[in-house]
Amino acid sequence: MIVMKFGGSSLANAERIKHVAGIIRENLKHKPVLVLSATGDTTDELLEAGRLALTGRMVGEEIIGRHTLIAQELGVELNVFGELSADLHDLLRGISLLKELSPRSKDYLVSFGERLSVRLVAAYLSKLGIPAKPLDAWEVGFTTDSKFGSAELSSASFIEAHNRLAILDREYTFTPVVTGFIAMDSDRNITTLGRGGSDLTACALGAALMAIEVQVWKDVDGILTANPKYVPEALPVPIISFEEASELAYFGANVLHPRALIPAMQRGVPVRVKNSYNPTHPGTIIHIQQGIHNQQGAGLVKAITCKRELTLVDIVSLRMLGQQGFLARLFQIFEKHAVSVDMVATSEVSVSLTLDDGGDLEGLRAELSEFSKVEITQSKASISLIGDVRHSTQLLQDAFATMKAVNVNIQMVSHGASKVQFGFIVNDNEAEKCVRALHSRFFPAASLPQLLDSSS
Repeated sequence: MIVMKFGGSSLANAERIKHVAGIIRENLKHKPVLVLSATGDTTDELLEAGRLALTGRMVGEEIIGRHTLIAQELGVELNVFGELSADLHDLLRGISLLKELSPRSKDYLVSFGERLSVRLVAAYLSKLGIPAKPLDAWEVGFTTDSKFGSAELSSASFIEAHNRLAILDREYTFTPVVTGFIAMDSDRNITTLGRGGSDLTACALGAALMAIEVQVWKDVDGILTANPKYVPEALPVPIISFEEASELAYFGANVLHPRALIPAMQRGVPVRVKNSYNPTHPGTIIHIQQGIHNQQGAGLVKAITCKRELTLVDIVSLRMLGQQGFLARLFQIFEKHAVSVDMVATSEVSVSLTLDDGGDLEGLRAELSEFSKVEITQSKASISLIGDVRHSTQLLQDAFATMKAVNVNIQMVSHGASKVQFGFIVNDNEAEKCVRALHSRFFPAASLPQLLDSSS
């Protein structure tokens, strides 16, 4: 069996759904279990509908109307959505009357996107002669805690999903079409899995079923060597390890969220990132095996990623000298002020850290200043090189030489904690220039066509 996950851009309209149905038909021999996101921008539209309901304006019928129009274009029964239309209307009316949109209500609200999507696609597949059944995630056994907005799957979810779907490996009588992103807590409240939730659903199903592979269908040819917005000539990475993919995602790549990969990584189920707009391309395979090196870039670097709009905190304190528990106290202060730390570099009397936006920076500064000298600067960016750090001397030499060539001063370096990532901090307005220069250095073959075009 395989698990095939399709995101919102792959399901944006009737034409895209027809195209996806063709991809599914080509893979029926592998007994696919489908996981779907909401169509197009439906999740954002539902959140906006909730905000408007607070002001007394009701727009739920517009969302249902758009899905009904897609159903008409696909030639499926217009009653395919069952009671969802009435349920959405009742929810929005309740929000309007109470003037309240709680986290629990918000999870219930956005769940309509995935539930509408699976019913629409399952109906169309059945119309094409591919028997399909829409399943809400709790129907395959997915349960969570009650942390609305970013719920965690229970360990029992994997056992239940296996028990309920494993029979399809022997008797594949229908194609399951499962909602991504959502589940249900022990009180039968609908929950959402947070960022990367649909990918997490797919990887969790793949782990539960010990699938041949999980296919995550996006709108790019797999994981690329750099952000194509910065480097149009970026290349697909054929093979990458789970650790490398997780580091890439954490430090700025938007293809997969690192938490989504965990179930597949734990069970050794490969994850393949493919392009629904270019289905014949092999994409990127994410594998448990370590030490697989891409032949591009002389094997030093797999990919380059960038994380923008960071804050750099430099802390200097003589109290660090020989004092046990200093760093523990430091991180307790960061936790107290709801500040998330990315990169860390330390010396005998100083600590430098990068932070995502958010949290109480002024409160943080005041408390740290009680025992240290603190400097907080914003508009920074982290540049990360993912690859073979066994040759770190060569990698560092080449990276630093490249930064010198483009007249960029590196303000902080993080190296050693990860075995696959080397990162450094620059000014945010230098980030794109740095990524382009590093890509030209480590992937010269990719830059050659562009250079030839510019010289002709």
